[in-house]
Parts: sequence; C-alpha cells; structure tokens
Amino acid sequence: MLASSSAGNSIFIASPTTRILIDAGLNRKETVARLQAIGEDILQLDGIFLTHEHSDHIQGLPVLMKTVKAPIFCTPLTASGLEWNGVQPEIVTFAAGTGLEIGNLRVQSFGIPHDARDPVGYTVTCGNTKVAVATDLGYVPENVRWNLRGSHFILLESNHCPEMLKVGPYPWHLKQRILSRRGHLSNEAASDYIAAELPDETETLVLGHLSEQNNSIWQADLVARQALTSRGREPVLIVAEPRRQSVLFQL
Repeated sequence: MLASSSAGNSIFIASPTTRILIDAGLNRKETVARLQAIGEDILQLDGIFLTHEHSDHIQGLPVLMKTVKAPIFCTPLTASGLEWNGVQPEIVTFAAGTGLEIGNLRVQSFGIPHDARDPVGYTVTCGNTKVAVATDLGYVPENVRWNLRGSHFILLESNHCPEMLKVGPYPWHLKQRILSRRGHLSNEAASDYIAAELPDETETLVLGHLSEQNNSIWQADLVARQALTSRGREPVLIVAEPRRQSVLFQL
C-alpha cells in the first residue's frame, strides 16, 4: 500500500510476472520513491486501474503518464471525468462488474456506493491467492460482501469516527456527505462487516483511507480489534502506520 488517506491513494499489486497500480493519487516523485523503496520500477508497470475520478485517487496521473506507457483501466464514466493536460495515454474502459485478465492476474471490478460518476472496487486473483480493495463506500452492500468472499488480503475503508466528525471542523454539508450512504465507511460500519462477514480465509486485514481530521489510527484499531475478538480472530500482529493513515492486522 503506497498510500491510503484523504490526501492520496495508491496500491501496488504484483505477481512474479505482472505489476499493477490501483489508483494514482500520489505525485510522480512520491510514487517513484515509494516503489523504489520496495525494489520496484515504475516503468515496469503493466497497468493502472482506477476506482473513481476523485482527486485523491487520480491527481498523479497526468504527470505520471508522460513517461509510463502502461494502459489505464476504468469505467467509461470515470474516463470522462479525467483531464490529461495534453497527455494521451491508452485507456481501456469496462463496465462495473467486469472481470479482466492482465498477465497472470485476474482483476474483478464491482460497483460501490460512493458519490462519484461510476466508482468501483477490485479483487485481484493470482493462482489461489485473492486480494480485495474496498474503499470509498458509504456502506457495505451485498454485492461488495459477495465479491470480498474468499479474500486472503482485504483493504477495507475505516474512514471516520462519527463522533469526531460531528464535532470536528468540517462544514455541515461536508459532514452530511461523508455520513451518507454514498459517502465514506465509518469505523463502526467497517467493524460491523468484520464482526459479521470477514472471510475465514482472510490472513491480512488493512484498515485504510482513515481521515486525518475525523479519525485516528488508535480509534480505528480499537473498534476493529473488538470486532475481530468477537469473531475469535485475535490478531497476532498489529502495525499502525501514521504516514499512510492505516492499520494492518495479521490474523
């Protein structure tokens, strides 16, 4: 996970032969530096998959695509919301719910409830290993639950603490947007999913897209830990990452 917060989002997924990004919300310098830190070269990317057109998920693209030749995958409505500043990358569009093959990765898209043009989440499967990315959703509908089943790794949004949000500095219209069913998942909503439906196969759970204003990694950790304990899934390792506004549970 290169970044996961309201400031920028980008996830790197690789098999021995195929490398992709999900979202490009960091600037080129940071994307290159964070890939280099894990021994990866940005020029070796095979594809970039976009969840939606909000700036914290795509703001790095125009400069990135001046040198990166990998195709961009997104829904047609998401593509219509992108601005390229003269760059003309290869764009492959698909309908939400479509599965795509890239190298030896199977990328499955699924619709999510968020206030963007046509937002999607993804699962990525290679062999018997399944990774799921589900952020920027106001609640967890049945289609999302279905797609997350059998996942060994899940990145799940745990955006805000409702009480912190209500007394925080955001204007009321923005608070209403975040709290809506097309907004962002709260700690409690994420934990309700964890307590009721976290797949038995899940070995790694990451809480991501934590708000820097309306949440804390410690609050998200506490609520999710309680949900995991109620399932008998006591984490054996917890890593809190303030820089990436995320919490990682090894189960």
